[in-house]
Amino acid sequence: MRLLPASLHALIISGSILIGAGKGEAATPGLRFVVIPKVTHPWFEAVHGGAKAAAQMIQGQTNTPVVIDYRPPAKAEAELQAAMLQAAIRSKPTGITIDLLDATRLKPLLEQAEREGIPITVFDSEPPADLPITSIGANFCQQAQITAQRLANLLGGQGEVAIMRGVPTAPNHAIRAECHRKLFANYPGIKVVASPADNDNVETAQQLALATMQQHPQLKGWVVSDAGGGIGVGRAIQALGKQGSVQVVALDDLPELLNLIQGGVVDSTAASRPISQGYWSVLTLWQQSLGAPPIQRIDTGISVLGVTPESAGNPNRTQHPEG
Repeated sequence: MRLLPASLHALIISGSILIGAGKGEAATPGLRFVVIPKVTHPWFEAVHGGAKAAAQMIQGQTNTPVVIDYRPPAKAEAELQAAMLQAAIRSKPTGITIDLLDATRLKPLLEQAEREGIPITVFDSEPPADLPITSIGANFCQQAQITAQRLANLLGGQGEVAIMRGVPTAPNHAIRAECHRKLFANYPGIKVVASPADNDNVETAQQLALATMQQHPQLKGWVVSDAGGGIGVGRAIQALGKQGSVQVVALDDLPELLNLIQGGVVDSTAASRPISQGYWSVLTLWQQSLGAPPIQRIDTGISVLGVTPESAGNPNRTQHPEG
């Protein structure tokens, strides 16, 4: 019998893993980790990149084929994400990591995965309170407080502001929106006049921001609860020619947002670290598959960009984006 080259043999094994997963069959020898983000989005592509880096490391250490099975929903809809999670469970992967669109709606499926012995973590999210599932991500309330404090400083504690809420049912977006409001409540001169929900879509954020600023011509500033919100708001400000008169403090560090900061349209941003989240999500699943007990949380940190940490109200954070 003719032996195949090692590289081709590994490729065939990896392919068989994917084929088996597609048919809902148990994986052939090798490791397969399913990554389910909220939606198709550039921020989640960075998460995907981190997951692939972890897979490459594990494969190098174990000489075992590793596949990242990336399954982004086309829309940020809990029902669609639930169907993807259910299919992932049927495929019997090595582990699943998911950014929850609705913790309550998806809790029964998370419990099912646990019953079936499939390691599971959540990234950029919080699990249901009574499920001991590892979460990987930033401190969402602290991230919101950084941005809201920065906006309050920029406005001198006075003026009408708006909050772009992202996906209202998503745990991290809901936490950020609530913590924005709590910080603004410390300033009697600041009034939250609108809180539209863009469902983590840049174009929707732009449309909602345009409508909000037309409805509230005295609006002085924005904070956002999702990565796409700052870009959408920034585009709307450009379209209305309100650079400088309406302030924006955003989230995360997507390239278009950094360009808006450099152009003076957006003031600054408090960025979570998607590459680290993808990397540690997969690494934690691998450790659990080997029998390691789950831990409660991995905090991947926050980077403050476009402003010094001190003036943002949080001197304990860095200014450096994730490389």
